[in-house]
Amino acid sequence: MASSQQFESPEIGLKGWARWFWRQLTSMRTALLLLLLLAAAAIPGSVYPQRSADPNGVTAFFDAEPQLAAVLDKFQIFDVYTSNWFSAIYILLFISLIGCVVPRTRVHFDNLRAAPPSAPRNFARMPSNKTVKSKKANVVALAEQILRKQGYRVVATKTTVAAERGYLRETGNLIFHFSLIGVLIAVGIGGGLSYSGQRVLIEGETFVNNLAGYDSLSPGTFFNENRLTPFSVKLDKFNVIFDIKNQTNIGTPLDFKAQVTSKIGANGKATSGVIRVNEPLELPNANLYLTGNGYAPVVTVRDANGNISFSGPTAFLPQDKNYTSLGVYKLPDAKPQQFGMISFFYPTVDKLTTGAKTSIFPDPINPLLTMNVYVGDLGLDGGVPKNVYSLDIAKMKQVAGGKSGVKGLELTKGQTVALPNGMGTVTFDSLKRFISLDISYNPGEGWILLFALLALGGLILSLLVPRRRVWVRKTTDGFELAALARGDDPTLEKIIAELADEIKKAKLD
Repeated sequence: MASSQQFESPEIGLKGWARWFWRQLTSMRTALLLLLLLAAAAIPGSVYPQRSADPNGVTAFFDAEPQLAAVLDKFQIFDVYTSNWFSAIYILLFISLIGCVVPRTRVHFDNLRAAPPSAPRNFARMPSNKTVKSKKANVVALAEQILRKQGYRVVATKTTVAAERGYLRETGNLIFHFSLIGVLIAVGIGGGLSYSGQRVLIEGETFVNNLAGYDSLSPGTFFNENRLTPFSVKLDKFNVIFDIKNQTNIGTPLDFKAQVTSKIGANGKATSGVIRVNEPLELPNANLYLTGNGYAPVVTVRDANGNISFSGPTAFLPQDKNYTSLGVYKLPDAKPQQFGMISFFYPTVDKLTTGAKTSIFPDPINPLLTMNVYVGDLGLDGGVPKNVYSLDIAKMKQVAGGKSGVKGLELTKGQTVALPNGMGTVTFDSLKRFISLDISYNPGEGWILLFALLALGGLILSLLVPRRRVWVRKTTDGFELAALARGDDPTLEKIIAELADEIKKAKLD
């Protein structure tokens, strides 16, 4: 009875496990999986507001869903593109692509210098082959001449010709993958050096490109405020053209045009320009995009003694397509007590069947300003930042509008009305417009475009250029041909037939 033997496999060890992990990481399959995972990981960034692009949206989400927002914030859902888990996928993909592409480049370089493989012994084993009877004695020379003209790399012996073409296919493949690496580098470096800021600009106001000039700023990891190019932009006039001819689209905006004056540096030449939707103003290291607009009523508030408590324009947030707009006034220095006002602006006022006011057209044909007045603590003395577009009425008493028993204030342009309880007066002086600007800069944008175009070109090469080998051998009664393609190539039979016909008809040059 034969004794059984047990074989123990040797331990792989730390070095062996490291080699195995590296091979798995740098395989093309892993690179593709990481690329798909990166695309999937970016989905939350388009579903939920991001602090870098929409800080107000994040604040609104926290106000609406505080418990859910707290859980999502722990997983960095509001900072997807700078999160630890997104960065980990990004870096692993970068390493995987490099580890995958560099060895293939070395192999491809060696193949470019190597001679085409010799003709096989049995042509009948090739997927495409053909035997031709011919009395020509110079078949080898003719085949070599024809194949060279067709762009093949050719090696000829006395009786055979070996030819190969299509190295551009692998070259294109490598260009595509190196371009992906380039895109990753450009996105990483460009994102680190980039910045994006927002500013609400009212007609007549000037934006100066420094930290104090932004309403909000989202800098990249490597951002330095010294990289902000000193320039200024003044909003001279903002025009909106609304459709009044098409009955089905009355009030639809046809064009937004912000007329601005820009100046580079303190002593630069003033230059007029126009900002439109999808037509940003390009300045050194900054592009200014038009992202929103609205009305800014100019109001003057005087206290009981006639002293001015507030004077100037205030940006109102549009609430509907007809620009019914909401604004807030906070007067912490008013005498005898501080107060605030929640105000609505109606460009073309009308009444609903319920009696509520609304705007029926976005242009200021019949403008009206209404105000509800609240007295009490505005909550501005605690040092905690407050949203300028909302009024915290928790510790305030309503003295005009709503259920206060006193009708809310209503003002047409140029009108002055008295505040309740002898608090003073408010005047609707005039009307201005405002725009919301997004000022952004990413030094990697040009490189991203370049690498994206290179990737597209490489992909086209890898898809359209066939990799093909052709052999011709002289026989006693003619010659035989065979062809082999890398991958599917339905044209092999046709190529063999055409090559055979050319050899039979050709003459040496």
